[in-house]
Amino acid sequence: MFKRVLIPIDGSPVASKAAKAGVAFAKALGAKVVSCYVVEELRPAYRARGMVTQELIDEVNQSNLDRAQQLVEKLGKVATKAGVPFTPVVSTGHRPHERILAVAKQHKCDVIFMATHGRSGFSKLVMGSVTQKVLAHATLPILIYR
Repeated sequence: MFKRVLIPIDGSPVASKAAKAGVAFAKALGAKVVSCYVVEELRPAYRARGMVTQELIDEVNQSNLDRAQQLVEKLGKVATKAGVPFTPVVSTGHRPHERILAVAKQHKCDVIFMATHGRSGFSKLVMGSVTQKVLAHATLPILIYR
């Protein structure tokens, strides 16, 4: 049925639980796992407004990339232990849902297995929902873990 499962992660506890469930799902299907972490880089616009230096922007961006790499490697260990083939992806962009869908297409994933934080009200309005945006724009099946 599904041969490649994309598991987007963000470092949150619910995403970590979803990732482990996604690996178990892939194992049950005999599928491969592609995991991605999308790093939202700080925009140079902050520098233009005199808020921060380029050096600080570069430092924060590198720190975020390092954390992303650690998190996908951690999931890779879970997948390897379960005997599931694993491909790690760290991507950068200002619209995570677009990067997630691009990674799914690039790696020919059949399904996306991702978490939702279940925000509502004001927090949803302010923070948005990457999961909701992926659902709205995806052309492949999505399994939501909550």
